[in-house]
Amino acid sequence: MNRHTVVGLVVLVLPVLAVAQAPLPPPPKGFDAPRDAIAHGTVATVEYGSKTVGGKRPMTVYTPPGYSKDAKYPVFYLLHGATDDHNTWLKKGSANAILDNLYADKKIVPMIVVMPNSYTEEKKEGAKTGTTKRFEDDLLKDVIPYVESNYSVLADREHRAIVGWSMGGGQALRIGLNHLDTFAWVGGLSSAVFGGAPNLNDPDELNKKLRLLWVSCGDKDTLLKGNTALHNTLTEKKVAHIWHIDSGPHEWAVPRNDLYLIAALLFREKK
Repeated sequence: MNRHTVVGLVVLVLPVLAVAQAPLPPPPKGFDAPRDAIAHGTVATVEYGSKTVGGKRPMTVYTPPGYSKDAKYPVFYLLHGATDDHNTWLKKGSANAILDNLYADKKIVPMIVVMPNSYTEEKKEGAKTGTTKRFEDDLLKDVIPYVESNYSVLADREHRAIVGWSMGGGQALRIGLNHLDTFAWVGGLSSAVFGGAPNLNDPDELNKKLRLLWVSCGDKDTLLKGNTALHNTLTEKKVAHIWHIDSGPHEWAVPRNDLYLIAALLFREKK
């Protein structure tokens, strides 16, 4: 059974829940299963030139059903975990099925979802490695400019979200909270939050600029201790956020649930 706590909730952060402060309902049965008789978004693997890393790099882009260059869309940057790549949110996270089902049920704002490769392809004894800093530069200087040059998007902080799972959750929290001029919606799903805490030095600025800050973890996850500590720090500093504990270990069932829940909250109008 899912457990949810809404902490320090204010209208500008999450208008949908601000009135009743009710817990988020769990995803419905079949939320991550493909459905035939609905409209589907388009999934494409594209290559962009990265000056940060050097050469061409792949990323996966989901455009919503009915995507048109006559409209402009917010962008959701969705980051993968340590053993994954730019395709894993599709292969293991069922991202396109989850998003398609949310659209079919009219529970989501039309958005473009960008799934980059968080590894920066540095070589160390034959293994892939990638620091948050180098990926941060790639994302900010190469990925986002490519997306905003090649897709019909709303290119401002209010219409950019960054969320990640596991390693990507730690990256999303650190990059997002350090770049409030770029992202207004930030989330970490079962995040690897060790190895560098996110920027919490100015709680007033965080509360002023963030539309949503989400922190979640499975109740049997080995990363629960670190995420609980982050939640406690946010609470002590009076930083408004959603703290969500799901049922399960560090496995894909948990971030699939969380993607369904958080995607439905993104880019809602202020009340």
